[in-house]
Amino acid sequence: MIDLSNKYRPTSLDTFVGQSHIIAKDKALYKLIKQKDIPHLFFYGKPGTGKTTLAKIIAKEINTDYFYFNATTIKVEDLRKVFDRYKNSFVKPLIFIDEVHRLSKNQQEVLLPIMENYDAIIIGASTENPFFTLTSAIRSRSFLYEFLPFNYDELLDILNKVFKDIDIKIDKESIDYLIYSSSGDARAMLTLLNFAYKVNNQVDINILKELRKNIIGDGVSSSSSHYDLASAMIKSLRGSNIDAALYYMARLIEGGESVDFITRRFVIFASEDIGNANPNALNLAVSTMLACNKIGYPESRIILSQCAIYLASSPKSNSAYKAINYALETIKNGKILDIPKHLYSQHIGYLYPHDFGGYVEQEYIKENIEFYNSLNIGFEKTLNEWINKIKSVNKGDR
Repeated sequence: MIDLSNKYRPTSLDTFVGQSHIIAKDKALYKLIKQKDIPHLFFYGKPGTGKTTLAKIIAKEINTDYFYFNATTIKVEDLRKVFDRYKNSFVKPLIFIDEVHRLSKNQQEVLLPIMENYDAIIIGASTENPFFTLTSAIRSRSFLYEFLPFNYDELLDILNKVFKDIDIKIDKESIDYLIYSSSGDARAMLTLLNFAYKVNNQVDINILKELRKNIIGDGVSSSSSHYDLASAMIKSLRGSNIDAALYYMARLIEGGESVDFITRRFVIFASEDIGNANPNALNLAVSTMLACNKIGYPESRIILSQCAIYLASSPKSNSAYKAINYALETIKNGKILDIPKHLYSQHIGYLYPHDFGGYVEQEYIKENIEFYNSLNIGFEKTLNEWINKIKSVNKGDR
């Protein structure tokens, strides 16, 4: 059986599936391709989302020569050979560079005059956003487009094209597994189908799961997905959405993220987003960190789950977080106040609060300045009631 991912690779804009946010008929890029007036382009997104395919389609649409390079093995001499070949030609070749974020500064400098003069059309692709690795000179001469993972309907559309040509017996459960386990990667989906069909033309869920036990996830293989998943987990905890927090945490775990990374974020979250609304959250987060670092996977997943559920369920207050930020900002802006003399280490004139029932009124700071603004949430309310009560009872007892 032939390779399905190559056989069913789109060869025209009309057959191209997905990325409607950049390549639909009413979009600027589609119109430029049809006008055969192509800017330099850089595509980035997950594997199997059509980056290389679209570059080949563009070359075909404008009827020009296509050259493929990979930035991990590219040599400046090889690029120069192509450029020299078309130096006095009316043809502008399309140079496609995969893994473009790995281009060195020297290699980018070789591309600059070519891009400036439009001696060739440069299209790059990457699974990572190349914005921070491309020089500003390269970026100013090109456009960056993000390719999104295929959704369920788009992947089903691709499968239906295969089923029309090839007699593959498959049920709905197996189709769903093909799609969902591929995480928006069309190539991964067709590869799984390809080898499952080689085993038996009656493709069932058991064959599929035997070949692919776990879903294809980007895990934490790239810095962007690493921090995006962590960010989504924290935002879900902050929003008190237990299930979403567990989902993103599970993605991190499945992707091989360390317990240390996850638990450190739990500890920070417990103080930054819960604070004194539930002080026990910090205790539990610290205990989770210590326990998980001792135990490790797979058992740590249970402890992480317990902690995540507790954090998501706790009342939220960022008053402590805001208070210290305000205090630091005030100092950075130049407000340096003298310390009252009775607070010096010599204790001269200092009134010991324990001698006055726990509170006594005296000067602690030279200006009446308030950094802390309680939100009166959860246990914060209890703390506020206590401090207001003790101040009221002992006021004036000097």
